[in-house]
Amino acid sequence: MNETVSLAVARDAAARRAVVRGGFYPWLVVGLLCVAQILSFADRQVLNLMVAPIRHDLAISDTQISLLMGFSFALFYTVCGIPLARIADRGNRRWLITAGALAWSLATASCGLAQRYAHLLVARIGVGVGEATLSPTAFSLITDYFPPSRRATAQSVYGLGTYVGAGLAFLLGGAVIHFASRHGALTLPLIGEVRPWQSVFLILGGAGTAFGLLLLLIREPASGERSGPTQTPGLWRTLRGHRKTLMYHHLGFAMTAFAGYGSAAWLPSYFIRVRHWTPVEVGLVYGGAVAVFGALGVVAGGLLADRWGRRGQTDATLRVGVWASLLAIPCTAALLPVQGLAPTALLLAVAVFLFSMPLGAAVAGLHEIVPPAARAQASAVYLFVLNLIGLGFGPTAVALVTDYVFRDDRAVGASLVLVCGTALALAALLLRLGLEPYRRSYARQRTAE
Repeated sequence: MNETVSLAVARDAAARRAVVRGGFYPWLVVGLLCVAQILSFADRQVLNLMVAPIRHDLAISDTQISLLMGFSFALFYTVCGIPLARIADRGNRRWLITAGALAWSLATASCGLAQRYAHLLVARIGVGVGEATLSPTAFSLITDYFPPSRRATAQSVYGLGTYVGAGLAFLLGGAVIHFASRHGALTLPLIGEVRPWQSVFLILGGAGTAFGLLLLLIREPASGERSGPTQTPGLWRTLRGHRKTLMYHHLGFAMTAFAGYGSAAWLPSYFIRVRHWTPVEVGLVYGGAVAVFGALGVVAGGLLADRWGRRGQTDATLRVGVWASLLAIPCTAALLPVQGLAPTALLLAVAVFLFSMPLGAAVAGLHEIVPPAARAQASAVYLFVLNLIGLGFGPTAVALVTDYVFRDDRAVGASLVLVCGTALALAALLLRLGLEPYRRSYARQRTAE
């Protein structure tokens, strides 16, 4: 057995024993990783609330700003994720995550110093490279620390950081913009005068830098042995062996991300442009819905997948994605005709809940069909597809329809419904087609173990 396989098998065995001895430390690890995810998504999503001031100050279009939201970030996030995940499978994951957290936090702070579009674009690329260290490594660690019957729940608790972070970004962004509207630009020591949107990036970058060092509290599972195969196939052999399953899994969940990132990028602008909400109102209503109901949804999805799995439905993780996507379609379509703050807030809560349900279940399902030695790398390939399609093209697709189909900034709501509704329908179809191949892959991996 080569060294990489030995390390991965030892990690898996030690994690299973750690859960039996006591459940506190594994949940502490999940908690730390969840906070890191909160900060990373706050850094990633905060730009969405500040479209108007950034467009004004930098004199750019919706399509240009969509590249800041999605493609420029996603391209480097996904490309760097695979080699960084290879390091995670072979080396010390704690140091990798810590270095990544410090890197993306400093890059976020540099967004607050940008004076030109090109500078902000480069800084956003830096955020993407730093954040590429987090999720594949975190997925691998969490899988090591929990048995299969609890992995979907544990992955979902980590995944709730996605929605808490995005909600925090809207709440913080709205509060800072409101403060600045009353007090004007801020003057900071050594930096000088900064615009309100710049101060948001500086605050988040400073918070992430301070927290990054706490990630050193995470330790690798102790070495040990477990029964099972003495050899594990490499990553690409694993992917070839499950290529039909992974095609449906990756593309199906990528389309849910396409709809999720597209809506998260442009719903704030829709409420500001069309409903004439203030940034504070958007932060409170939409940010609150994302933080609370997004977190509840992702945990509910994991609990549901684990419950169905214990009843013998080995394809439960994909089934969660099918039902959540189908139910989210009418919620998305209803956003335009529904009027009034309270009805809109209720509809947003339901929609965000459904959008978030597949997040943790998707990763747990992937880890059930790949061997321990390839989990971080398999996660990186999944995130490559998910983020390149979802984050890379979701926000830009909505902007392109607004700019070149409707040719009207106020038509952003219609663009959202058209793009996101189509993506959700495709997600449900692809995941439904993937149920049978997934069951075969699941059985094959259980036989190999």
